[in-house]
Amino acid sequence: QVQLVESGGGLVQAGGSLRLSCAASRSTFSINYIGWYRQAPGKQRELVAEISSRAPTYYLDSVKGRFTVSIGHAVNTVYLQMNNLKPEDTATYYCNANFRDGLDSWGQGTQVTVSS
Repeated sequence: QVQLVESGGGLVQAGGSLRLSCAASRSTFSINYIGWYRQAPGKQRELVAEISSRAPTYYLDSVKGRFTVSIGHAVNTVYLQMNNLKPEDTATYYCNANFRDGLDSWGQGTQVTVSS
């Protein structure tokens, strides 16, 4: 079992920044991919950004140039730096990780609210 613990969500004004963190209970060196999804009320969950050992880093078109995903392997943590936030970024953000031994895990989610 792998635990993913997210933090860093909150309320911010449009144009502001937040950094989300997702701490994994095992080494991030053993991932196939790790990334961030989000789900707004009444909408489907969508992939926002993902780092993969097999493909280029992925970003949702609407966040390109504003969000940056990175890994701190020394602390087994993946980050999502979110700049120039917009009201449409409001959602619950979830961390997801898939490991080489087949384990797949989700975090509990962290709320991001952007006011206009």
